[in-house]
Amino acid sequence: MINTGFGFETTALEVAQVADLAGRRAVVTGGASGIGVETVRALAVAGAEVTIATRDIDAAQRVAASLTRSTGNKHISIAQLDLADQASVKAFARNWDGPLHLLVNNAGVMATPLTRTPEGWELQFATNHLGHFSLTLGLFNSLRAEGARVVNVSSSAHLMSDIHFHDLHFARRAYDRWSAYGQSKTANILFGVEAGARWASEGITMNALMPGSIATGLQRHVSAGELQERIRLSGSSGRRVKTVEQGAATTLVVATSPLLAGVSGRYFEDCNEAVPASPGSHVRGVAAYAQDPGAAARLWEVSEQTLWSLRPAA
Repeated sequence: MINTGFGFETTALEVAQVADLAGRRAVVTGGASGIGVETVRALAVAGAEVTIATRDIDAAQRVAASLTRSTGNKHISIAQLDLADQASVKAFARNWDGPLHLLVNNAGVMATPLTRTPEGWELQFATNHLGHFSLTLGLFNSLRAEGARVVNVSSSAHLMSDIHFHDLHFARRAYDRWSAYGQSKTANILFGVEAGARWASEGITMNALMPGSIATGLQRHVSAGELQERIRLSGSSGRRVKTVEQGAATTLVVATSPLLAGVSGRYFEDCNEAVPASPGSHVRGVAAYAQDPGAAARLWEVSEQTLWSLRPAA
């Protein structure tokens, strides 16, 4: 188990103080809000050239300007990216030029009402997993050119659901928005398990993390009452809430710690590698099904087939 010496109360800037990312290029999806802003801030403080990939260009421009002033790093840029729109994902990857040393798959949606993309995909799986899967594969050559780390922001919500391969998009089963969210977060972890098997020789590593319980815009589809009820039912009423600065710390650890060199397929929380989850837990640890190599390989294949289905007929 990897123990970094950091913990629950560590902030992203504290991690950044001992990291040197000078000459490194990073992309942070969803970097214009929530823990994404603090992730960009910390990477900029560590010396990285950072691109904020976001749907909301106006918000990103304000964030980039503010962070440029506060960090003194003049290499913070923005680029359009809508993870639920495969054309947008492909355009971002196609327009990226040169090496990429760090990809933080941070953006996401949570507990949305049943919504389908134009392809008919359930929105949470389409955004949180397929969008980032497509983006990462699209950037593969840039990642491979220098060796890189890919960081997937997952959640303890993965403990709510395994991958339902028989009905990924709720075509036949009743839609439950928390189960859908949990499934997408399990997919974030399994993505790294299979990437470790496939990409080790390419010098690319991928790991996932739980940022912590943090009040951000991610909860915009959930009322305060419902959120409290979910907390009660999950048995996590005693869980402490983090600030956004603390919430971004585990991302920075996974992105920069020398202890993770060559490491893939792990899941981290509170800045350290998570232990196996206890039976019935919805609070801490990593589920055994989220570390299953067979499920990881199957998810990769299904995800590729899903994206290939969009290709025009020859």
